[in-house]
Amino acid sequence: MENPKLLLFLVNLLCFLSLCIAIESPQYTIVHSESDFEIRFYRKSTWMSAPVQDPSFEKATKNGFHRLFQYIQGANLNWSRIAMTAPVLTSIVPGAGPLHSSSYLVQFYLPLKFQASPPLPLPELKLKPSGWEAHCVAVRKFSGFARDEKVIKEAEKLATSLSKFPLANSTSERGYAYAIAQYDSPFRLIGRVNEVWVDVDADDLDECKSSAIAAF
Repeated sequence: MENPKLLLFLVNLLCFLSLCIAIESPQYTIVHSESDFEIRFYRKSTWMSAPVQDPSFEKATKNGFHRLFQYIQGANLNWSRIAMTAPVLTSIVPGAGPLHSSSYLVQFYLPLKFQASPPLPLPELKLKPSGWEAHCVAVRKFSGFARDEKVIKEAEKLATSLSKFPLANSTSERGYAYAIAQYDSPFRLIGRVNEVWVDVDADDLDECKSSAIAAF
């Protein structure tokens, strides 16, 4: 292949999302379900984040994930190898561009082993750890590939559903319009699972009363 970086990225994603077994994910509890979305309570957790500037959601996700993969393969000050986790979460920051944004944050959930003390990334990767306090998230599932146009449509559908739901109000405490969670390898053609995430305030749901986000 003419582009070795692209080949490395595709091979890494294939391992991450198709072949690797028993990967960890952030822990949550479903606190409310509707026909087209659900509200989850996520526990306190630590993530590693890659800020990206790019007009394209797809390109931004690839760029950020490539840097995160280098980090977990040992490009950190401890030279630690970190197990893969799921999903790959790309948060969309409000702004200009085809997705009304040109800023993204591609995020990697750190395994339990590294939650309390994540290895520091090499400076050239331009990564940063992010601490999430326990909070609630509205989640809409969708299938297929998370293309730029599809991401917009699915996010709009979730926004419409939330506007009709009296128990939850979307919040942008973290400064993100919404996030897209991807669980599958690009080589998987059928049965793909993606999600739109939106932070919500739902004080009538006991689990959501203390929703908040903090950064290290």
